[in-house]
Amino acid sequence: MENQYDRIKIGERGARISIFAYIILSVFKLITGYLSESEALTADGLNNSTDIIASLAVLIGLKISRKPADENHHYGHWRAETVSSLIASLIMIGVGLNVLYNAIRSIINFKAPTPDITAAIVGIICAGAIYLVYLYNKKIALSIKSSALMAAAKDNLSDAWVSVGTSIGIIASQFGLAWIDPAAAIVVGILICKTGWDIFREAAHNLTDGFDKKSLDNIFKIVCQVPGVLNVKNVRGRVYGNNIMVDVSIIVDASLNISQGHKITEDIESHLKSKFDVIDAVVHIEPDK
Repeated sequence: MENQYDRIKIGERGARISIFAYIILSVFKLITGYLSESEALTADGLNNSTDIIASLAVLIGLKISRKPADENHHYGHWRAETVSSLIASLIMIGVGLNVLYNAIRSIINFKAPTPDITAAIVGIICAGAIYLVYLYNKKIALSIKSSALMAAAKDNLSDAWVSVGTSIGIIASQFGLAWIDPAAAIVVGILICKTGWDIFREAAHNLTDGFDKKSLDNIFKIVCQVPGVLNVKNVRGRVYGNNIMVDVSIIVDASLNISQGHKITEDIESHLKSKFDVIDAVVHIEPDK
């Protein structure tokens, strides 16, 4: 279990890097967007400023999830990590809707001056910077199997593409198509909302004890192959943060003694931990009738 806590500490490092990067990028984009009169870059900077809050929520969630089990949380605080992903997704969706509203209003009111080309250069530089943060967070998230940090990494990647799209819109507006800049802001808003929705859907799925059917089928097959298991009656799984817990009901020979039955449960637990990284497996034995 200590190893799980050590992994979360590594994840916290990635969240801190995201916070630091977003502080620098948001200030850079907002100032440049204001001076260059770029709707798209300003929207992108606003997105990054709220990403600070989202990344902070992820960091807090990771810290809480490291708390050991207590009398009110017998399974530990692992799900705080998933809750933080949910909060981050709601913040992203809110920002995306706000960006969409302002961009559409600018097009309707024809308030779209041609931004300075400097805004495009800033957008490209920022896209490269946040993409490096994405690669770093993705690598850590995969190594420690952290859903919260992976959500942050997806946000990083979305922001990189958003900055690229922003720069394209600004460059196009230099050719007399001033409306392309706020139109790019609309694309920014849509991408933000989509990323937020994807993260929300996954977090809500985990919080309501949803579990991937394909993974359950694979677990079912592995349990069936354990010597002594005559049949698998039921398999259920749930996710606590970055931890998988499984409940299994099996049918065994009614003539087995307690020691033999216990040996089968140990074999099942060993297989599940080695092949699926299951942190806790509860195996219920029923006699064959």
